[in-house]
Amino acid sequence: MNDILNKNIVLVLNRNWQAINIRTPQDAFCQMATNVATALDIEGENHIRPVTWDEWITLPIREGDNSVKTARGAIRVPSVIVAVNFAKVPKRRPTLNARNICERDGNRCQYTGRILRPDEGSLDHVIPRSRGGVNSWENLVWSAKEVNQRKGDRLPHEAGLKLLTVPRAPKELPVTSVLRNPHGLPEWKLFLKE
Repeated sequence: MNDILNKNIVLVLNRNWQAINIRTPQDAFCQMATNVATALDIEGENHIRPVTWDEWITLPIREGDNSVKTARGAIRVPSVIVAVNFAKVPKRRPTLNARNICERDGNRCQYTGRILRPDEGSLDHVIPRSRGGVNSWENLVWSAKEVNQRKGDRLPHEAGLKLLTVPRAPKELPVTSVLRNPHGLPEWKLFLKE
């Protein structure tokens, strides 16, 4: 029971039914019980209806539904809830990692301009860490592995290299563009872009 309660498997929508977050069933139950959110009872694309907590705890468990056992009996775990008083779509900057640096740089070596296959590229610190360079959007670029090795612990100009573009942090994006459906839940596909 505790396993399912603590997995991020509940999609949260704002009152305009735009995806804004992912929560655990435990969080969802708390929001529903305090009337901060309603669950969506979803049976295919054509049957979607908001359900309050008082009704939700009486709904039957359908085949394939996740549920938790309580003193009152089993309660279905919602896959989607709506935060009834929240209208905004929060913004978020993508996470700083190799995949997102590669994506920002168009999978292109920032020294040669060559498009790289995934196994041909690596992260390069423009100012090497040995010289005080930090892990930041402004100091990391996607580079061909052989170029990165040749550069070593030198600054680009010391290695005879020049950056094609100045690395910058990407703009914050609406959270709807960065939310994913890692568990492949069919109900989420109605609200998330793939």
